[in-house]
Amino acid sequence: MMVHIPKVLTPEQVARCRAVMEKAAWVDGRVTAGHQSAQVKNNLQLPEGTPEARELGDMVLDALGRNNLFMSAVLPKQVFPPLFNRYDAGMTFGAHVDNSIRGIPGTPFRIRTDVSSTLFISGPDDYDGGELVVEDTYGSHSVKLPAGDMIVYPATSLHHVTPITRGSRIASFFWTQSMIRDENRRSLLFDMDMAIIKLARDHPEHASVVELTSVYHNLLRQWAEM
Repeated sequence: MMVHIPKVLTPEQVARCRAVMEKAAWVDGRVTAGHQSAQVKNNLQLPEGTPEARELGDMVLDALGRNNLFMSAVLPKQVFPPLFNRYDAGMTFGAHVDNSIRGIPGTPFRIRTDVSSTLFISGPDDYDGGELVVEDTYGSHSVKLPAGDMIVYPATSLHHVTPITRGSRIASFFWTQSMIRDENRRSLLFDMDMAIIKLARDHPEHASVVELTSVYHNLLRQWAEM
């Protein structure tokens, strides 16, 4: 399940991200790549743990906490501290699958990467190329979103970033361990939640709103890992 989540960051927040990044020192993006990914990864990254990365990461986490669509689609248990990357002309990231388990730097904790997220900081007119291409059973899906928008998709998916031919593509990326490990169950709950929201909007007094909401929460109660 891929979900486009618009306006995660405001234009003012995007501008703040870009201002901080203009003064930051970037490093080789392979510092966070696994063995297989490092062979096909060619980009830059803000070093983890720097004041810049912490400020912007906190901004992203705060925005996610207020975003109902993210909460519904991902049902997060724990979010990996957001990372930030940059692709300049000629840079790319070949086909790969994200690591299944990631340790949180500076802590003894690890998370299972159920859902991958890419939050675009650059707008589509800022660069050519640089599409995120995600493969699933229905084919290839090319993603290039407005600044401040985000795409979430199963971390089990094979994906790549096409070469940049002009400009720079800047984004935040991170992973989430969901309360619902199974992708199909997570998708079912999301579809049900969206249907309940539509029903409540169109027929707010209908008894089915309460009945379906009860079914949703009982399924969540049965399937959730806490």
